[in-house]
Amino acid sequence: MFKKLFGKKEEAPKEESVFAPMSGELVALEEVPDPVFSQKMMGDGAAIIPADGRIVAPVNGEIIQLFHTKHAIGIRSETGMELLVHVGLETVGMNGEGFEAHVKEGDKVTAGDLLLTCDLDLINEKASSTITPIVITNGDILESVEKMDAMKAEEGKTEIFKVKAK
Repeated sequence: MFKKLFGKKEEAPKEESVFAPMSGELVALEEVPDPVFSQKMMGDGAAIIPADGRIVAPVNGEIIQLFHTKHAIGIRSETGMELLVHVGLETVGMNGEGFEAHVKEGDKVTAGDLLLTCDLDLINEKASSTITPIVITNGDILESVEKMDAMKAEEGKTEIFKVKAK
């Protein structure tokens, strides 16, 4: 028994919960009014109609991409799953106006850590929607994704889906 415990390389967890990166109304990804997301061209996931402009880490992991426009952020979780949090639709055209990043690429984060803040009123004025897709971009590494039904979500606390790695 002791031989098995010592010298064993730590393995990535096989199951993981993904928490709401923002407070608001959780909706099915298919309801996002953009075919790139609703038809799951980038991957499966969920979306949130935000109640405020705070975006927190939905998982423990590492920031692997922060778009220069700060409208989207990529996180690699402890299971190796890669999540894209895309704040609003057509927000890339805002060129970062109304967005503030609180992390940078390479930062390690814990679920609930503040990643971004944004001005929802400005997004409503200058973009097509505030709806925020949360997409698994490398779903091929997962055995299963269990999504929660539509509900009110609380940032960093409400589980929006559970994943199991292969």
